[in-house]
Amino acid sequence: MSMEASELQDLSDDADYAASQQQGSASMMRSNSGKRSLPSEHDDAELIYLKDNVAIHPTQFASERISGRLKLTKQDSVLFLSWIPYKGQTSNAKLSEKDRSLYTITAVPFTEVRSIRRHTPALGWQYVIVVLSSGLAFPPLYFYNGGVREFLAIVKQHVYLARSAEDANVFLVNDFQSPLQRTLSSLELPSSLPVASGLYPSDGGTSNENQGRASADAGNRVSSVSQYGLRKQKSHDPTRDLSIHLLEKFSLVTKFARDTTTQLFSENNGFGSIDKRWNNQPVHSYPEKLSNIAEEKHHENPHSYPENDPFKDEEISNDVDVPADPLEFNKLSLVWGKPRQSPMGHKEFTAFLDSEGRVVESKALRERVFYGGIEHQLRREVWPFLLGYYTYDSTYAEREYLRSVKRMEYATLKQQWQSISPEQAKRFTKYRERKGLIDKDVVRTDRAFEYYEGDDNLNVNSMRDILLTYSFYNFDLGYCQGMSDYLSPILFVMEDESESFWCFVALMERLGPNFNRDQNGMHTQLFALSKLVELLDIPLHNYFKENDCLNYFFCFRWILIQFKREFEYEKTMQLWEVLWTHYLSEHLHLYVCVAILKRCRSKIMGEQMDFDTLLKFINELSGHIDLDSTIRDAEALCICAGENGAASIPPGTPPSLPLDEVMLYPLEDDVL
Repeated sequence: MSMEASELQDLSDDADYAASQQQGSASMMRSNSGKRSLPSEHDDAELIYLKDNVAIHPTQFASERISGRLKLTKQDSVLFLSWIPYKGQTSNAKLSEKDRSLYTITAVPFTEVRSIRRHTPALGWQYVIVVLSSGLAFPPLYFYNGGVREFLAIVKQHVYLARSAEDANVFLVNDFQSPLQRTLSSLELPSSLPVASGLYPSDGGTSNENQGRASADAGNRVSSVSQYGLRKQKSHDPTRDLSIHLLEKFSLVTKFARDTTTQLFSENNGFGSIDKRWNNQPVHSYPEKLSNIAEEKHHENPHSYPENDPFKDEEISNDVDVPADPLEFNKLSLVWGKPRQSPMGHKEFTAFLDSEGRVVESKALRERVFYGGIEHQLRREVWPFLLGYYTYDSTYAEREYLRSVKRMEYATLKQQWQSISPEQAKRFTKYRERKGLIDKDVVRTDRAFEYYEGDDNLNVNSMRDILLTYSFYNFDLGYCQGMSDYLSPILFVMEDESESFWCFVALMERLGPNFNRDQNGMHTQLFALSKLVELLDIPLHNYFKENDCLNYFFCFRWILIQFKREFEYEKTMQLWEVLWTHYLSEHLHLYVCVAILKRCRSKIMGEQMDFDTLLKFINELSGHIDLDSTIRDAEALCICAGENGAASIPPGTPPSLPLDEVMLYPLEDDVL
């Protein structure tokens, strides 16, 4: 198919690109005569390009990296990409050979690559993100010695490579679609949810067939929230939030994408004591000790766990011996997991305040919310405290003054984009891109609920204005799909545009890294989750390892939007306010993940689920998870894990506040 030269905007117009074709490199080898035999490739594979000191970061810290060798090989006219970590060479002594092997990229054909996004910031290292046709993306490949342009130049010699008309740093591979379709295909994945998640369809949208399937699946999960002006979710809602369609596309991850997608994991052997009763014991003895403690406390407090366990195992059809739970989970939950209380009302809340409105005992308040939640009418007063918008020691007068000042500041921020004329917008690409994404998302977010349903809904307009204003307030991060899921309940509770904005800002201070372009926010959480499962259920961890599930991508949706799609609207608000207390841990959401997995462990292992089956199973849990018992399980696991659990979670892992406020969000480079 022929295309207009003006539409392609390929690399040949880049002076640096042209220069890179003529430059040599001591770390690059090209085979122009004859084919070479490679140990990890077929005998007739031709080595096209080799680059040393290309690294992947297993954590958010630049000092911790895995270096390796990037190769391009060619066989039967097909170009392949490989990245092999060096053996025995790492900046982190805690990383084992097993950990490094998780990152190996072996012979990925460029026929399976959708696009390459390059990052060449003025400060920092150059890196590229390779996005597959399946929608998955590899972790960033850092070129510590430079050479990104040279790499792209070599790729362009062997595959059709064209620069996106909308983003000069995105290069489309073997793309022959229309310019509009080509741009949508390239940009929506990396700029919206920039993690190897498979959340976005490779064609830039959903086909009619997929839309129908997704809508049918949605109809089977009826969300019922009858109070507070919310109605039951419709069985078929064509305006239903596109995000869930895209998230459900995640279940279509192919074996190829799974096998070739890497994940950031590292070894953490620095476990501390979990209880004085077995201080200095080896890690493998903790489950036995925990069971002994549970047994002792069970006799002291022999109340039973709720009989309506939502994850009660169905009869396993195949004859498979499932390893016993080393923690005897049911006993732990009934021993350490306290029953839920009734929600806190206004009268009880005022008892926590002094005469001037200060919260006297913030920990006691957070504990009360943790165990019982908040009556809906009171959330508007309490959520700003939990989110950090109000300080606990502020008075009534100080909070009123803060609201007045912040309302004026919000109006000023909002005016920044409202004053952009159509002529100026034509010359403001980033503004147009973000506004387009926001306009599409807000009309699809929670439209089944009365608060947001209907045409010309003022609340939908407020959501749009808040998100646009935030994209100017935090221009580095901008807007990413998934943010509207976080804003929706906040706006519903606060019922004020300015107050909702500042509460959302406070929340994004902690959860903004979920949407980082460099993927580290999500990677560190998935890594921490793997370590918690390894600590709390080693048989389940080993099962995931044996079945190539250690990337924990099946939990991606849970973490990205904190279970927004797993529970009814009201239940989601209950869970969020529990998580926001940070009463037991800032990372209770990870223990919630472990709790759900442990409740399903017998079914997962008994039915010998592989990655695809497990992913489908996890997605189908949506709407079928009992919130109260899950929080109780998570509480028990968090207490059991103790210092070991805390040691398994890298510092700065969201929703912890960033360790360093410099360069919170990796900038999008504007280098041509």
